[in-house]
Amino acid sequence: MFSNLLADAVLLLHLAFIVFVMFGALIVFHRRWIAWIHLPMVLWSSVVNLTYWYCPLTPLENYFREAGGQAGYEGGFIAHYLVPLIYPQGMSYNLGVAIGIGVFVWNVLIYSLVGYRAYCSR
Repeated sequence: MFSNLLADAVLLLHLAFIVFVMFGALIVFHRRWIAWIHLPMVLWSSVVNLTYWYCPLTPLENYFREAGGQAGYEGGFIAHYLVPLIYPQGMSYNLGVAIGIGVFVWNVLIYSLVGYRAYCSR
């Protein structure tokens, strides 16, 4: 039972990581120091998606699931939990690359706005 709770905690941490990567730049508008945390996370997320690696949280979650008597899963977090909601046919390599590029471009746009706002407020 404790292993199942740990697996669920890792799942929530993984989801929080993804949400922060996607929307953390918006926090930078108000707290610029967050960029020191957010930018490395964006870089990591983009590299993981562009190279089709697995985030280390995926095997950790699978370990706890298996230790708790549940089945683990193949593939990464996004492919297992999020893609079936958005793309029921599954996640291809090209989709992973598109997600990686999308994460990067989205954050470049937001950080451009942050930089513009900082420049204009001088």
